[in-house]
Amino acid sequence: MKTDSPLISVILPVYNAEKYVELAIFSILGQTYTNFELVIIDDGSTDDSKKIITRMANSDNRIRLISRPNKGLIKTLNEAIDVSRGDYIARMDADDICLPDRLENQITFLSEHPGNVVVGTLSTLIDSDGDEIGPFGKWVKHDEIDSAHLSGHGGAIIHPSVMIRTDALRCVGGYREEFKSAEDIDLWLRLAELGKVTNIDKRLILYRQHMDSIGHRHRSEQVTNTRKAILDAYKRRRLQPDEGAQLFSSSSDVSDSELDTMLKWGWWALGAKNIKTAKKYAFKSLFMAPLTFQSWKLLVCSYRGY
Repeated sequence: MKTDSPLISVILPVYNAEKYVELAIFSILGQTYTNFELVIIDDGSTDDSKKIITRMANSDNRIRLISRPNKGLIKTLNEAIDVSRGDYIARMDADDICLPDRLENQITFLSEHPGNVVVGTLSTLIDSDGDEIGPFGKWVKHDEIDSAHLSGHGGAIIHPSVMIRTDALRCVGGYREEFKSAEDIDLWLRLAELGKVTNIDKRLILYRQHMDSIGHRHRSEQVTNTRKAILDAYKRRRLQPDEGAQLFSSSSDVSDSELDTMLKWGWWALGAKNIKTAKKYAFKSLFMAPLTFQSWKLLVCSYRGY
């Protein structure tokens, strides 16, 4: 590797993210570890995302901006991988926020654990306003993460939290188009066949939840392609699929309504003692469905604090 090359390439796909992208970029530029490049591909945004990124790129030469017509997330990610110069690739999304020591923790971990090809982190969920919902993520070790993926559990590895060895990522061919909306779990399953996939037991990213996320907008496609990715992994590993796993439960096919999501975030916030956030979602759910028992229950419990 050339001495003037960055050790880490942070790849950040952007599409119509003007509301959040400046905070996301600032959280990378403010890292305690500084030997990185920030590869941003603006995927044909029609809002002011490109203008914001261009302004920031003009003031920090670690930012490499590529802007071109829309091609979709998977093509954008693979393009970013192709142009990355670092020995390690760190993912980031335009609506999330990194804690300052995220990259330092991850590069140290991978340097000390040569058998690991991927390391993610645990997270704290925030909402569209930046209000804290609660902690997210519980699995740390390779075996429990890989088993969770094979059983259809999402969130065992948080996509925008990961750092990956570049040679391993290129070895498996990057992201695959046929697993759209589930391209991350497909990648973790393939990388787990090369080395260990683990999480640092620290919450190093603020992981934003909002109704425009892929998990909400493309839930049916996500479930279908997650099934396909897992069945493909079973085939590669010569294993028998577990038809009783959560993945194959009919409940996996049911998308949460907006009301269900408001209630879920409210209860999560209450469980984490984020009372202000819990009250906010109690009132939101009451506004949407004033006669719903669960909305009133959430409101009463949030005022009681439990």
